[in-house]
Amino acid sequence: MDADLSLEFLRVVEQAAIAAAHTMGQGDRHHSDQVAVEAMRQCLDSVPIDGTIVIGEGERDEAPMLYIGEKVGRATKGRGASADPQIDIAVDPLEGTNLCATGSPNAIAVLAASDRGGLLHAPDIYMEKLVVGPSSRDAVSLDAPVADNLKAIAQCLDRSVDDLVVIVLDRPRHQQLIEDIRATGARIRLIPDGDLSAGISAAVVGTGVHAVMGTGGAPEGVLTAAAMRCLNGEIFARLVVDKPEHEARCRAMGITDIKRVYTSADLASAESIIFAATGVTDGTLMRGVRFFGDGTRTSSVIMQTNPHRIRFVDSIHVNEDREVKIRF
Repeated sequence: MDADLSLEFLRVVEQAAIAAAHTMGQGDRHHSDQVAVEAMRQCLDSVPIDGTIVIGEGERDEAPMLYIGEKVGRATKGRGASADPQIDIAVDPLEGTNLCATGSPNAIAVLAASDRGGLLHAPDIYMEKLVVGPSSRDAVSLDAPVADNLKAIAQCLDRSVDDLVVIVLDRPRHQQLIEDIRATGARIRLIPDGDLSAGISAAVVGTGVHAVMGTGGAPEGVLTAAAMRCLNGEIFARLVVDKPEHEARCRAMGITDIKRVYTSADLASAESIIFAATGVTDGTLMRGVRFFGDGTRTSSVIMQTNPHRIRFVDSIHVNEDREVKIRF
């Protein structure tokens, strides 16, 4: 990925977020997702790439667009140059569809991109996850007891276990995990959706989040891994293969070691990674989309490994009107 495509991908997630934000609080999660998908797909076709969706709107669903294997980018319209880079793309046009539908925090539009072959083609099944920041990445293990991991994180951060905050998806399957965390004295923030946004927060100092634990979607795990590559955090992950059809889908996507513990370098292995996200609703790292009479304001993060940089971007999208007044 020799060309700097970061601002192109920033534009893509901004447009998806704006489209979704128009539906915020209307209670229709499917409509919110649909408009985000349509906006992201349309914008992707103007990006100067020969792109392939490797994680998209469902491995099994008959999605009309942004499905796995779909070609995207300027080249698909016959306008691309022969030198347009071949890029693999993982998308979640609206991470937290329920969050957007109810106006809850931390709904985001997300995209990760890499050189061809640089993102794991993860099946749409569950994945065990442990996400930590840079200080703790070498001190924890997916197979270690919860208490041992939290003690190690606390030692790395030079604080007590009861000072830690762990994010866990509020699901019945996490009842034992929640009890184990509480037994250590650590604090828990239960979230209804959005473990990708939570994972990013765990790797950024000052968010008040120190780890994410539990089981969530495997595609979101790959997107989290792309962010960890940029933030120097770490994700430890293992696919949950508890049905014959799960194993069959793994093998169909080229995964033969179903018990493997993955790290960010395994899930997002390319040398060049770009990760872009825009807030749809207000969240820990980004504000949601704000509409005003003369335009729209978005809050985004755009990260990359080559060159290694993280930018927080506040954008005002101005209507075509000479009388527009820009507000701080």
